[in-house]
Amino acid sequence: VQLQAYGGGLVQAGGSLRLSCAASGSIFSFNAMGWLRQAPGKQRELVAHITRGGNINYQDSVKGRFTISRDNAKNTVYLQMNSLKPADTAVYYCAARPLVSSTWDYWGQGTLVTVSS
Repeated sequence: VQLQAYGGGLVQAGGSLRLSCAASGSIFSFNAMGWLRQAPGKQRELVAHITRGGNINYQDSVKGRFTISRDNAKNTVYLQMNSLKPADTAVYYCAARPLVSSTWDYWGQGTLVTVSS
């Protein structure tokens, strides 16, 4: 399965962006789909993920501002990002965790989000 993330760009603080992650196969076959990000000079971190059963978790810093969702029919996962802050500036990656794995084994190419102050 290949993942393609898109939707990043330059936005002012307080603005919104919606990221999309399109999969070449069924996302329902995965245990979870997630969005991770990596800011310059920092480690990659999990922002949000949604499980096959629909359970959702967010990193504390994005709770109330970001919303992850999935459209199984379109094999697409979304990340709606509102009230963006300069600290949200990073390359955002979508990833998939297979049923038999505890790690994010499939990755998209990343999309850059830049939030200006």
